[in-house]
Amino acid sequence: MNDFSGRRVLIMGLGLHGGGLESAKYLARHGAELTVTDLRDEKTLAPSVEKLEAAEGVPAARIRYVLGRHETADFERADLVIKNPGVSPDSPFLRAARRVETDISIFLAGSPARLTAVTGSKGKSGTASALHWVLSRARAPQAGTPGRAWLGGNITVSPLSFLDQLGADDDVVLELSSWQLGDLRGRRDDGGGALLKPRCAVITAIMPDHLDRYGSMDAYVDDKRVIYQGQGREDATVAGRDPWGRSFLAESRGRPLGYGDEEPEPGAGGGWIAGKDGPGLARFYGGPAIGRGLAAGETVELVPAELRVPGRHQKRNLLAAALALLDLGLPAESVREGLGSFPGIEHRLEFFHERRGLRFYNDTAATIPEAAAAAVAAFEGRGRLLLLAGGSDKGLDLEALIGAAGQAGELFLLAGTASERLAASLAGRGIPFRGPFDSMEAAVRAILERARPGDIAVLSPGCASFGMFLNEFDRGAQWKEAVRRLA
Repeated sequence: MNDFSGRRVLIMGLGLHGGGLESAKYLARHGAELTVTDLRDEKTLAPSVEKLEAAEGVPAARIRYVLGRHETADFERADLVIKNPGVSPDSPFLRAARRVETDISIFLAGSPARLTAVTGSKGKSGTASALHWVLSRARAPQAGTPGRAWLGGNITVSPLSFLDQLGADDDVVLELSSWQLGDLRGRRDDGGGALLKPRCAVITAIMPDHLDRYGSMDAYVDDKRVIYQGQGREDATVAGRDPWGRSFLAESRGRPLGYGDEEPEPGAGGGWIAGKDGPGLARFYGGPAIGRGLAAGETVELVPAELRVPGRHQKRNLLAAALALLDLGLPAESVREGLGSFPGIEHRLEFFHERRGLRFYNDTAATIPEAAAAAVAAFEGRGRLLLLAGGSDKGLDLEALIGAAGQAGELFLLAGTASERLAASLAGRGIPFRGPFDSMEAAVRAILERARPGDIAVLSPGCASFGMFLNEFDRGAQWKEAVRRLA
């Protein structure tokens, strides 16, 4: 158990998603003298402050707040600084610190459980959730398998919230962003081994993202590579059979398990989606996903043809999860049945409302153009699509979003700097759109005016959320609230 008795610990970034909050709660319960600092003011952070002060076992007298600013002296005095992953490593405040950790590094140093780690540009939350879903079913009382399955990381659940409850028979699935992985680069445990050493490392689709911070795809992907760099031959790496994925599989010391639309070469382990040339909707969604192990070479069905979540890209993500589950020792039948019942997750192609034949989906986590394009493709052949897109600019190429907009039945734009650039390109190509709208209510009213029975309305922005919303989850929550109130 980690002991921080008497240590002066600085939490850099209390935040609103729970990471800083859970770090503060965990460290206070383990004896630390806390200073919590955040550039956001007391009013904005009031919900997190209230939760911290009301938490069981957290002595409020041990917590000092410095909100609306950072003070260099606080960083100099601290024995330990816990940074938010969104803070750049070259922050001048961090340069003043003696030692810098994150909630993930603190967790990894203290966890006794088996670890599966998931990263990627898009699809990592759904893949991590699917892994947790099946692992949890395998540990249901009637299954007779000891231990529990836990889910945390970038999916807005700090693993420090459950670290004290973990045992050696447990499974932990961590979703890790490129920023979180970058913070773990070169970290070693007390025995000199890699701090991050997942039994299975799963990498979903790699697409351009966060280039405003990284400057290049190579720099961005280099942080993704950290996920498998501590693995050994007893571990497994699951990645797509595309140029980036092939480089991961070639570099990793773990067993390489590739996935994609095509069957891997003879003798190679991995999986593929069958039936891509089949009739009707199979052309878009494919048939069942097939897996082949490295040892016996036999093939098994791992993902059923019909799923509760739409889209071929979703099936690829579930196939990646399936290969990891099979390597972890779960029977193929349990994997297939579990993934077939997986309901998906909030904010990722989430079906949440229907009104007179008009169906509404929330895909607010589609924060890059390629993700919005995948959402449009997921609904191909299922009805006329009313697409709500746009938002703030991250400096990404918008071509994929423009192409998707041309495929939608009607396009509606939210206000933002990316929407301004998008609108100019759409107008130049003669692609009609409505907006940009400066409120979610106005956008929903416009959609309802144009909708007819059988249509599908989806929020899949393809852009960042800052400006109009606190974050992408606030954007999705406002979309759902406005639809339920107005439809």
